[in-house]
Amino acid sequence: MASTLRRRVFGNGNDTPTEPSPAQTPRNQSPVRPGEKVKVVHKRKETRKRKTTGIFFLGSLFGIIAAGFFAKSNDLIGFEFPELGDLSMDNLFEILPAGFVKDMRELVNGERDFLESYDAFSVGLKVRSEGLSSHHPMVLIPGVISTGLESWGTSNESLPYFRKRLWGSWSMMRALVMDKENWKRHIMLDHTTGLDPPGIKLRAAQGFDATDFFITGYWIWNKIIENLASLGYDPTNSFTAAYDWRLAYPNLEKRDQYFSRLKAHIEMAVKLDNKKVVLTSHSMGSQVVFYFFHWVASEQGGRGGDDWVERHVDSWINVSGCMLGAVKDVAAILSGEMRDTAQLNAFAVYGLEKFLSKEERAEIFRAMPGMSSMLPMGGNAIWGDLDGAPDDQPGQAVSFGSFLNFRTKQNWTIPKTNFTVDDAMQYLYDTTDDWYRDSVKRSYSQGVAHTMKEVTANELDPRKWINPLETRLPLAPSLKVYCFYGVGKPTERAYYYRSSELGALTNLNMTIDTALIQGDVDHGVVMGEGDGTVNLMSTGYMCNKGWNMKRYNPAGAKVTVVEMPHEPERFNPRGGPNTADHVDILGRSNLNELILRIAAGRGGEIQDYVVSNIREYAERAKIYEEE
Repeated sequence: MASTLRRRVFGNGNDTPTEPSPAQTPRNQSPVRPGEKVKVVHKRKETRKRKTTGIFFLGSLFGIIAAGFFAKSNDLIGFEFPELGDLSMDNLFEILPAGFVKDMRELVNGERDFLESYDAFSVGLKVRSEGLSSHHPMVLIPGVISTGLESWGTSNESLPYFRKRLWGSWSMMRALVMDKENWKRHIMLDHTTGLDPPGIKLRAAQGFDATDFFITGYWIWNKIIENLASLGYDPTNSFTAAYDWRLAYPNLEKRDQYFSRLKAHIEMAVKLDNKKVVLTSHSMGSQVVFYFFHWVASEQGGRGGDDWVERHVDSWINVSGCMLGAVKDVAAILSGEMRDTAQLNAFAVYGLEKFLSKEERAEIFRAMPGMSSMLPMGGNAIWGDLDGAPDDQPGQAVSFGSFLNFRTKQNWTIPKTNFTVDDAMQYLYDTTDDWYRDSVKRSYSQGVAHTMKEVTANELDPRKWINPLETRLPLAPSLKVYCFYGVGKPTERAYYYRSSELGALTNLNMTIDTALIQGDVDHGVVMGEGDGTVNLMSTGYMCNKGWNMKRYNPAGAKVTVVEMPHEPERFNPRGGPNTADHVDILGRSNLNELILRIAAGRGGEIQDYVVSNIREYAERAKIYEEE
């Protein structure tokens, strides 16, 4: 049975198991010899679409309770998590929708079975068997929500949570259920300053523990850390640069000196190892790295000079980077909704609204300026207009460029025309409070620079540093950029909205039209291409075209692209070794192998592998080479 499960998880026998076996490839017969090129091979097999249960970002308590099912009994509550006090899992389940509890039980029971059959270090052992070992110092930069946030406040309202995680732990669950208003005061930043409210002090957890698991049993970076360890990495030559993802990027430096600390750590690693570092980032972390590249060189930032990256960074591994944002961020901030919430049944909606209503979720999202860094960039040039979008499909009834749509002949107070992304952004600014609009506009920019002159000028404007369509890659000709991202998983691309319910006690002007199920519209949501969270135009445009333009990559840094098709295992709750889901991809076998090869100094063997139509879409985008 164990061998059967092992084959299910790791393939047909070509991967090295934990214990040596006659089927292993001898080291002197390694399939990859020095100097040879590695072609990334993706196994394809027929699978039915797996049933998944989303863990909602901030909007849902239900994902957080998943770890409770890993316990063999409710003794987990009193023994392993005494901070939960009188709150038991049984009591909590009584107030949750029964259907959702059933789905979550199936999800986590499946995850437990998978973990018990998982050969934890198999990818690392396979690569090590080829004679590879740690070479470059490694720096890991996590994505949004990946880092736990713990309280360091000593005010009366904070004392019960001192050094407890109010994001990413059971303490968060307890606070959200039993002390929600206090939890909200801690998790939301001050509207005026964008920093901690008076008397509150939340800080990012540090070390590998900050990002390996979100909660007990729900891994994030753990599998990458395991496999790096197999190659010889430990805390002396690898480092997790965790950060408070709620903060606007300028405030990461202002409050936490995050970029100064990252710069110092990289410089120390290079000095001690006499080798340049490899930066590995995921999701929002890739935006953080791109911003850091500008900050570290600028006289307004780290004052390292234009050659700092060339001297200190060998490679940047960009995993599922939302380089041009994510359209679902608009819906989350506009109305506190996304596909996960729109497609819940009536009982689940009731349970969700009981804990955090749409208005509360929108309020929280807006009070986390870091979230707004992922608003879509490039406007209509990237995302299309009412006449069409680059990623429209043949025969598509309504263009993706029609981003927010409104049904006519309804007794609703709604805009008279559909919105493009540009229109939606303007509507967001017009209908939210001044403090939110001002905080976004003083921190970020979502435009397009069409000339080298504009790009050069934008190096002096920190608001532009987040946007690869307005600024450039570092002046580092030997820098190697690797773009690894998932494709083939339906991803939110457009929405149908309606006015808020009559008589509803809400300040929201609009809500997703969840009653609309017609053609390509599922509960008011229209799906496109991507990794389930970030759209293909965001993960793929810069990697496949933008950074091939002289103004965006003037030093000619080499960019290698490997797309990873979403091929989940039917009964695996996290998708298994061939998943390409936005988060679960961090456990994907060949992604881990590619990261290890780059860490071992063998990244030059990796070849491009593009299976989507991103290059065709990129050519249709209204961004052109300067004449």
